[in-house]
Amino acid sequence: MSTVAERATGQARAARPAAWLDAVNPAAKLLLALILSIPLLASIDPVSVVVAVGLQLACVPLTGLRWRTVALRMLPIVVVAPIAGVSMLLYVEPGGHVYWSFWQATISDASIALAVAVSLRVLALALPTILLFGRTDPIDLAGALAQIVHLPARFVLGVLAGTRTLGLFLDDWRSMELARRARGVGDRGAVRRFFSMAFVLLVFAVRRGTKLATAMEARGFGAPGRRTWARRSTLSARDAVAVIGGVALIAIALGVAVAAGTFRFVWS
Repeated sequence: MSTVAERATGQARAARPAAWLDAVNPAAKLLLALILSIPLLASIDPVSVVVAVGLQLACVPLTGLRWRTVALRMLPIVVVAPIAGVSMLLYVEPGGHVYWSFWQATISDASIALAVAVSLRVLALALPTILLFGRTDPIDLAGALAQIVHLPARFVLGVLAGTRTLGLFLDDWRSMELARRARGVGDRGAVRRFFSMAFVLLVFAVRRGTKLATAMEARGFGAPGRRTWARRSTLSARDAVAVIGGVALIAIALGVAVAAGTFRFVWS
């Protein structure tokens, strides 16, 4: 069965057109994601985030992802991002003109600017992950984590098993939707239906995880000793180019913020 799955994965990879980022090692992608994310946490200003997001979107053709795919994967983040700014909007020390105040909650120019900056930062932290790992093969990722990052094999195999089962959640969700519609209970109460289906999906995930862990232990995946890997993971000059490009991108974003006078350290 694993042979059939790997054959299907290979056929899918051969069918899609190759992108420049496909040849970058997943370990370099991990480093690149950290480079594109962590420096943005040093400052809370909207300019650096907007510039970083704009430059990252300009690199979408290098990832091989379609714009529609990127938009659909970013949609949940766009919906959730404003929630992160609510506390900043209401409870930050007021500054400038005060628009509304009630007990401890105050909305002012300073709180609005900070809320917008925090919400945009959530988008900027999520976008690199979507762009870098949208087409990454889980097997290649596991090989890089084990051979280059030198993480424990038990942890790497757990990550591989988890990523390979993510697609099953979508299939389970579609099956539950079709089953509810067949029973005539899938057209009303969207919010209630969502939470009930999410709970059922959680139960499925726990049961599947337990069975998968038992099966992997029975096949010796948790045994001690040095483990071999089906694919060799190595670094190349393209990985260095990708990392240097990420450093240049984040340096430009922060440099523009400094030049515009909006850059300020998060602890200041």
